[in-house]
Amino acid sequence: MKKFNEAYKTIGEVAKILNLVNKKNGSLNTHTIRFWEKEFKSINPKIFAGKRRYYDKKSIQVIKNIKYLLKDKGMTIKGVKNLLNSNTRLNLDETTKPNISYLSINKYEILNKINKIKKIIKELKKTKNG
Repeated sequence: MKKFNEAYKTIGEVAKILNLVNKKNGSLNTHTIRFWEKEFKSINPKIFAGKRRYYDKKSIQVIKNIKYLLKDKGMTIKGVKNLLNSNTRLNLDETTKPNISYLSINKYEILNKINKIKKIIKELKKTKNG
């Protein structure tokens, strides 16, 4: 019998979804997820009898975000904690490809810096030609 997409997933299923596989022996790196649980309070698995962990869709999404930032972007645990606690919204699709939109960037500040750079370039061209 196949599980529904909305069903809770075991730690092994989550490791498989995230492709957390030991390259040497092909086993699943479930210990990585357990470590992240200790570091990131936003990962909240349901723990039933026998201390088995079951993850809902929301927890899996949080783990996907953490994996992307740590493994793919090379951020530190402290940096990821700061990012997750900030006003930044992270969205990753089902294939864990990044689609990060930063809400905290002030576009007027960026435009101001671009204009300053343009002025510096003009001054440099005048100096070079003059």
